[in-house]
Amino acid sequence: MIVTRRYERITNVQLLALIKFLKKKARENEASIWRRAAELLGKPRRLRAQVNISKISRYTQEGDTVLVPGKVLGAGILKHKVNVAAFAFSDTAKKKILDAGGTVMSIKELIERNPKGSNVKILL
Repeated sequence: MIVTRRYERITNVQLLALIKFLKKKARENEASIWRRAAELLGKPRRLRAQVNISKISRYTQEGDTVLVPGKVLGAGILKHKVNVAAFAFSDTAKKKILDAGGTVMSIKELIERNPKGSNVKILL
C-alpha cells in the first residue's frame, strides 16, 4: 500500500485503511463530514479526540447520532439514547451507552447506515 507523506508516522494498518475509506466515501457521496473525520483521525494520537460520556450527554439529545474521531471514555452518566460511532471505545463507555438504550458502532458501520452523513454531530 502506498502511504502519502502526511500519514507516514501512522503505523496502525486499520487506521490507515479507515482514513482511506473515509476519503473515498467523501468523494462518492459528496459528504464533507467524512473528509473532516479523515483529517481528524490523521492527527497524532496525543491530539486525537478523547471524549467522555459526560460530554456526549451534555451536547446531545435523545436519538442523536454522534461521531467521535478518536476514543470514547467512560467518565460520566448518560441518561438518554444516543447512537455513537467512534474509532475506539473503553469497556465502561460501551456499557454505559448500551445501558442507556443507545447503540455503539464503528465509523464504517455509520457510513453504511448514513452515507450522506446527514444529522451526524462530530464531537471533539
